[in-house]
Amino acid sequence: MSNRPLNVATIFFWQRLLAALIFSSSLLIPFLKNQPAAAQLTEYCQLPPPQAQEKENLRLSALKGDQQAQSRYQQLLQQNAQVLQECRNRTWPQLQAIWLRLYPCDVQPGMVDQIMDRIVNRGYNEVYLEVFYDGQVLLPKGANPTVWPSVIRTPGTEKTDLLATAIQKGRERGLKVYAWMFTTNFGYTYAQRSDREGAVARNGKGQTSLYVVDNGSQVFIDPYNLQAKRDYYQMLQEVVRRRPDGVLFDYVRYPRQAGTDSIATKVTDLWLYSDATQQALFRRALNYKGLELIRRFLTKGYITAGDVNEADKLYPQEGEPLWQGRTPPQEQKSILPPDQRQPQLQSELWQLAVAHAMQGIVDFLALAAYPAQQQGIPVGAVFFPDGNQMVGQGYDSRLQPWDKFPNTIQWHPMSYANCASADCIAAQVQRVLNMAKPDTQVIPAIAGQWGASISNRPPLEVQMQALRKLAPQIKGVSHFAYSWQDPEYDNQRKFCRVQ
Repeated sequence: MSNRPLNVATIFFWQRLLAALIFSSSLLIPFLKNQPAAAQLTEYCQLPPPQAQEKENLRLSALKGDQQAQSRYQQLLQQNAQVLQECRNRTWPQLQAIWLRLYPCDVQPGMVDQIMDRIVNRGYNEVYLEVFYDGQVLLPKGANPTVWPSVIRTPGTEKTDLLATAIQKGRERGLKVYAWMFTTNFGYTYAQRSDREGAVARNGKGQTSLYVVDNGSQVFIDPYNLQAKRDYYQMLQEVVRRRPDGVLFDYVRYPRQAGTDSIATKVTDLWLYSDATQQALFRRALNYKGLELIRRFLTKGYITAGDVNEADKLYPQEGEPLWQGRTPPQEQKSILPPDQRQPQLQSELWQLAVAHAMQGIVDFLALAAYPAQQQGIPVGAVFFPDGNQMVGQGYDSRLQPWDKFPNTIQWHPMSYANCASADCIAAQVQRVLNMAKPDTQVIPAIAGQWGASISNRPPLEVQMQALRKLAPQIKGVSHFAYSWQDPEYDNQRKFCRVQ
């Protein structure tokens, strides 16, 4: 650099420039004073209580008509959204979601704003909003063409669209809002319709699904039933019209039963006895011998050597009994006596029955996902990591074939194992990762509270650390549920009276 002294003109120029800068800065001071303070987030991307309270104060003032507070509140929402996304981008997991149910009281002015603010304050950037559950749907009563009643039925709220409002309010805060929906569990109200009796799942003990669930609120349908498919498809179209950021399908299974019934060991334990499921099973026969044995197996729960012999006599022109998936050895087994063929045939009929029940679930999920996928909306399936297990010679009664779900959708394993530590939770996630193809997007759901153990489960921090250590490649984790995070506030909303 040159060490020459500055001349008078140069010194004068710099003095004028400095004065101008000081003057312009002084003009900015009042403006800056009116700007919300930059958010400083904790290590879990949570907003510190003082800043959360500042935002809540602005919301309340804006609700009373304070236009300046409204403007500052909107600025703060945008700022919080940007800072949260920056924090999530550099903090594991990049996607952190919360499961949320709305109540009739949430139609009150400002309530959805407050709920979404609290969710953002806790570091979440996705919301899984319950849209179809317990036989009711989160559509306005005045615009609900489905067979299910609306969640919001308070007089005067016929046009209130909480689903559309929640999507809008979430996006204003940088939240993605997914529609979380029950799938084959259509709810008690569906079972009360005399015109839908044939759509309800039935087992071989003369029971419908309504009578095997303790609380009597769950009704599982026959996934092969055309009317059930039409009803669900129509509802899906209404939900998708509101353009959620994704759709999650829960209860993609059969009922969970108790005691010895929790394991399906014989064909009468399976939900194969409604008409549509039976007819679809019969269509899996590839010859008349196969069809005859399928019918007898379903009717009696077993076949005897006599049944095999009678099928041979009825259709002497055919070789081995055949159905989809059956590939008997090339040597002609039918030359063996019936009593030697019966054990193998009965075993294969049992496997056919189980596979048929599971395929109904897989097919129904594909149908349900289609309206969203057609619009380019992401979809996912929620499942229990142990819901597809063999137990001895039987199967978990839920028959949840999640390992057969397509890897083109998100997998959301409900990792709710309860052993007072995170070890059993991590083991459930590991089981899913072991069975998933490498490109499957696995987003575990865990249950708990921040900073405290609940129901014998460790705090969320402990569970999260265990999952990160197990599988740092996982990009997303969800927490069940908002009601667990903020139980007092949730109860206020749940039991309040709409003004």
